[in-house]
Amino acid sequence: MQEHEVNATVDPLDPPSEDRLPGPETLLSMYRTMVRIRLFEERVLTDYLARKLPGITHSYIGEEAVATGACAALEPIDYITSTHRGHGHAIAKGVELRRMMAELYGKATGTCGGRGGSMHIADFKVRMLGANGIVGGGFGIAAGAALSATFRGASEVTLCFFGDGATNKGQFHEALNFASVRRLPVVYLCENNRYGQYTAFERVTSITDLASRASAYGIPGATVDGDNVLSVYVAVREAVSRARQGDGPSLIVAETYRFQGHMVGDGEPYRSRDEVAERKRRDPIPRFERWLADRGLLDDSTRQSVTDAAATEVEDAVRFAIESPDPDPATVEQDLFADTRASWSVV
Repeated sequence: MQEHEVNATVDPLDPPSEDRLPGPETLLSMYRTMVRIRLFEERVLTDYLARKLPGITHSYIGEEAVATGACAALEPIDYITSTHRGHGHAIAKGVELRRMMAELYGKATGTCGGRGGSMHIADFKVRMLGANGIVGGGFGIAAGAALSATFRGASEVTLCFFGDGATNKGQFHEALNFASVRRLPVVYLCENNRYGQYTAFERVTSITDLASRASAYGIPGATVDGDNVLSVYVAVREAVSRARQGDGPSLIVAETYRFQGHMVGDGEPYRSRDEVAERKRRDPIPRFERWLADRGLLDDSTRQSVTDAAATEVEDAVRFAIESPDPDPATVEQDLFADTRASWSVV
């Protein structure tokens, strides 16, 4: 990971009131998660550019606070749905780095047996219902998972990650309307990183306050600083609590920014270097480091140990992936077709 000094070179965090924040152990766990995501993504970029990995990838660098704060507000029983930019979501929800990296390498030990790749990581063991190459593809899945919970009388909540570009898709409106009518336990979390692929948000959206769209469906809507892991945590925790109590869905818009292009190889002609440099002053990791250091929760030694541990874990994941077997060609049709003889039940 690139070095980030704990100093005043980044914009300070404006934290919520202390009584709404988690304890020191959770705060440091959130910091470790953000560092793990950053180092994993930096290594993935390096390996893709070196042509060691197949397919394509969409980097989550710069958006770590959203996935980390949101997933820290969940319980292990809760579900998430993800996007094509889903590595951070998967890591924050608890997917093993080894199996994630093996999936990117197309190996049999991957989360999907090497069949999904970067845009389709899923791990039902930690209730990560899958990244999705279809823009807005998670809206209906999240509503369905939440509907299942209501049928079963379970206290599970589903968190749906999506980007600003997806808010202009029909599925967005259909899902929020359905979730509101049925008072489903689902939280819709928009990661507004200002660009839908190569197009600026303002060029294709008629409003600037995406959270205001919640009013059309009679549900709460809120906008938070998506580069502030504490603000994300508090907003999502409150929405999750509301959903778990039977009060229905919420819409949260996290204002953030991706530091890399839309995907590997994107030349980024649609935005200036000055714009990117200015937004890096809000890099969520050094901002959080500064806040933790100011409160005596993070010193140079702890910071280095967190970075070293994450780097070791990423290297281990790469080694595991390289040494793992390729999928057996004889299993190419595995999981393509349902066994109609199976006994189906809602789980």
